[in-house]
Formats: sequence, structure tokens, C-alpha cells
Amino acid sequence: MTEKLRNLPLLSTDDAPELDDAFFERADVYHGNTLVRQGRPRLDNPKQATTIRLDADVIEYFKAGGKGWQTRLNLALREYIATH
Repeated sequence: MTEKLRNLPLLSTDDAPELDDAFFERADVYHGNTLVRQGRPRLDNPKQATTIRLDADVIEYFKAGGKGWQTRLNLALREYIATH
């Protein structure tokens, strides 16, 4: 150890900031060296994006119901599949 290093003051834990809830809310989570992604887990059967041409009145009917119109359209198609 050099003389210069010997003369440095020791670090004090009294100088360390307090770790409050806000600190941990902003913290990244790691498992070993791997960053753990937060959010929804991946689905086993995720939805697929597609392009489909439908009559305007069909689209208007589902959109008139407000937010979630694509989900309602998907459910209507599922009901049709189940009955045919």
C-alpha cells in the first residue's frame, strides 16, 4: 500500500444515504447478472396481429361500444366458432 492510500480517510457508513421505499421502487432487479424484466409474463398463446377487411357498419357497431372493441369482436368470433 502506498503512503498516499494510507493517508486517505476511511469511508463512514454515516455518510450513506437512507434507502427509502422510493429508492427500491426505481431500482432494477437482477437475478445474478441478468436483468429481470418487470411487467406481464409472456403468454403461452399470444394474440397475433393481422389485417382484415370488414364492412363499415360492422366496425362501427363494435367501435360504438367504446374501448375494447377489438376484444369484443374477438369474443364474437369465438362464439361463432363454438356454435359452428
